[in-house]
Formats: sequence, C-alpha cells, structure tokens
Amino acid sequence: MSKPFLIDTHAHVNFNTYKDDGDEVIKRTLKENIWLINIGAQYSTSKRAVEYAEKYKEGVYAAVGLHPSHIHEDNLNQDKGAQDESRELEEFNQEKYKELLENPKVVAMGEIGLEYNDNVSPEARDKQKEVLIEQLELAQQIGKPVMFHCRKAYDDLIELLIIQTQIKGVIHCFMGRWSQAEKLIGLGFFISFNGLTTYARDYDKVIAKLPLEKILLETDCPYLTPAPHRDKRNEPLYIKLVAEKIAEIKKIKFEKLAEQTTKNAKELFGI
Repeated sequence: MSKPFLIDTHAHVNFNTYKDDGDEVIKRTLKENIWLINIGAQYSTSKRAVEYAEKYKEGVYAAVGLHPSHIHEDNLNQDKGAQDESRELEEFNQEKYKELLENPKVVAMGEIGLEYNDNVSPEARDKQKEVLIEQLELAQQIGKPVMFHCRKAYDDLIELLIIQTQIKGVIHCFMGRWSQAEKLIGLGFFISFNGLTTYARDYDKVIAKLPLEKILLETDCPYLTPAPHRDKRNEPLYIKLVAEKIAEIKKIKFEKLAEQTTKNAKELFGI
C-alpha cells in the first residue's frame, strides 16, 4: 500500500455537482498522492459514495449516514450548504445503512449530527437527537468511527457525547469556541478544518491551541472553496491549501503538518 501525502477526510465527489466528471476529479487527486473520503448525507449519496470507493483499489473511501437536514421538515431547504441533492425527508432505515456500513471500504458513519438553523422547533431538535442516537448505536454495533456535522448545537452535542462514551470520531467543519473544542478533544474526538481557514480568521485561536495530534484536514467540497479559488468549485486537490494555512497558523513546517494529520486520519479511520 502506498503512503498518502495528504488525506481529504470530508469530500462530496459523490454529489450531483460532480455527476459529469467525478472520476476525473478523483484521478487527478490520486495522481498527487492525495487520498479522500466521500461522505454521504442521505441514502442515495451514501450509496454513491460506496460505489465510488469500490472503483479504486486504494485511496478512495466512503462514509455513510443521514444528515440532520433530511430528518425534519423544519430543516428542509434551510441549509443550502449541506448538500446539493434534491431536498427530501428520509426516515432512518437501520438495515439499509447497516448493509452499507459493513462494506470494508466504508470507514465511518457520517455525516450525522445536529443542525440548529433559525426557526428549528424544539420538536425538530428532539427528532434530530433521536435519529442521531440511532445512528450512533449502529456505528458502535459495527465498530466504525463517526463523522459529526454540528451547526449551532455544540453544547447539545457535547452533552450527548458525554453519555456515548464508546464512540470515537471527528467533528467536521468545526466552527465553535475554544472551550467547546477543548471539551471535545477531552472526550477523545478529532477536530477537522477546511477552506474557511484560508479566508476567515475566526478559527485561528482554536487551531493554534489544538494539539496537532487532534487535527484532521478536509475540503467539504464542492463547498467552502479555499482562497485563492473561492469563485470556483472546490475539489479534494485543494486540501493542500488548507494544510498550508493551518501550518502557517500553528507556525510549523508544512511537512510536519502533512505527516501528522495524515497519520491521524489513518489511525482514526483504519486506512
């Protein structure tokens, strides 16, 4: 098995944005010795992530799960950045997701979590928590780590994770405070950053204070394209720009950042 230079731990080449050139995007990424994990947001995109992973002997993996934006009608059409698939509600089907999760190329359950956008009712929040717990139980049953989505809900997520002591995983696209990040790493979780770090200075303090051993890299492509390509579609290849910026913020050599974050990803996801 070859050694990856970098790993994009959260990509969506399985989304419709890449329906015409997904394999080309993946091939030019692998050519640069960058590996990627495609993340599902509902059953259709989870299945597609697995199909992409199965095409490649190494370097392309999948995560499967039901994103909170598809769980309650309060979330429907609110979060335009969650994914670019058709907007529809989905009931979590444990057996269907279990079948996907058991595939050896599936390295995590995700992205799953909590989405507290404006006008989300208490009923919707309770439904999200209920479905999240169901998915955490399945991940624990199969023995896979979890890829967490969390927006405006870090305190609730932390409260839930304190109870779910057997779960390991990563908080993707972290946008919380240092106090919240500190609690999450204290619980054993990794924190992941993407292109936001190249043009928003809101997260510099968290990045600077986080142990390098707790950081993962992601693009969240096709969204959150890093500078200087913000007017273009994002893709896994741009993970290099995220790595460069985080190395700059932490005042360490790029090579050290690349080596350790790749090691972190391989250890967490077993790849």
